[in-house]
Amino acid sequence: MNLTVCPAAVVAAPVETVWELLSDPVLRDTWWHARTERVVPEGKASTGQVIYLKNPVGRRGTLKIETVDPEKHQIHWVLSGMGVTNDQTTTCTALDAVSCRVQYG
Repeated sequence: MNLTVCPAAVVAAPVETVWELLSDPVLRDTWWHARTERVVPEGKASTGQVIYLKNPVGRRGTLKIETVDPEKHQIHWVLSGMGVTNDQTTTCTALDAVSCRVQYG
């Protein structure tokens, strides 16, 4: 069974701040429910990069960056493991100087 959803939220932060949290694998541990174990290659999100992670109950998974478009504040990635496969594109769109819309789909 496949399930497709496209949740979105308005975030009370500038698009550049949210993009920094999404595009820097080291910062992911501050906002997601997993721990980053390793990033190959290290550095900002880049096409082909793989992030190895473990969730709080000990399941491991990988997050592979398929494409990154910094100008559009967009990352396409595939999460595998931990009982799920999630193929999604995350997009941040500035609404004004202090807020943005973040959409997963």
